[in-house]
Amino acid sequence: MSASPDRSAQVLVLQHTIEDSPGFLGQWLDRNDIPWHVFCAEAGQDYPASVAGYQGLAILGGEWSANDERPSLRHAEALILEANALGIPVIGHCLGGQLIARAFGGGVTRLSQPEVGWLPVRMHPVPEALDWFGATREAMVYQWHYDSFTELPPGARVLAASDACAHQTFAIGPHLAMQFHIEITPQKIETWLGDPGTVYPAAVRDGVATVESPDAMRASTARHQAGSEALADQIYRSWRSRWRA
Repeated sequence: MSASPDRSAQVLVLQHTIEDSPGFLGQWLDRNDIPWHVFCAEAGQDYPASVAGYQGLAILGGEWSANDERPSLRHAEALILEANALGIPVIGHCLGGQLIARAFGGGVTRLSQPEVGWLPVRMHPVPEALDWFGATREAMVYQWHYDSFTELPPGARVLAASDACAHQTFAIGPHLAMQFHIEITPQKIETWLGDPGTVYPAAVRDGVATVESPDAMRASTARHQAGSEALADQIYRSWRSRWRA
């Protein structure tokens, strides 16, 4: 947790699992002198009862399914809806984006093939994409997911797509849901590769086109991490511009 001792935190970060830390998001908040609180459900930390008093809400990813019957996931959805009612912009990373979709009436299901590694996404030529991503029209971003928000909530606008995932990101009001991990760091990647579960190794063995092997992933990280951080800076600055003073 990072927070200034002489003022209340501006941002609440919900962390579901221990291995899915805030990563670059935490670095960006610290770099911009933005005080923040993080609560990790898997570490036994209850999420706050309310988001009142915060200016932004960020929700991280994790290996859980958004459809799992876990109290912390339903609590996160309730906080998303409360944030919306209070005018607090929400940004969701992977599982976090899926919870935004569910909270507003969308649906999350399994994709026909997983996306794991550095893969290209194409931004749609819509005003909301320009607002969130700037002039970027295609980007290499980090993915590790088997599910996606395949059913969008009413009023959502799709902003980007990939070959395997038609809904890479959507905006709804002042909120942004991303399927990719813009908060990724090389350290997070190594943590995940150290305990990858069973689906990923099987996909590597099967030669799934949208799944990178560990060696290929590490080489891609060296090429694309700087670009990912630049895009993350753009996205997080756009999120911050929506905070109420």
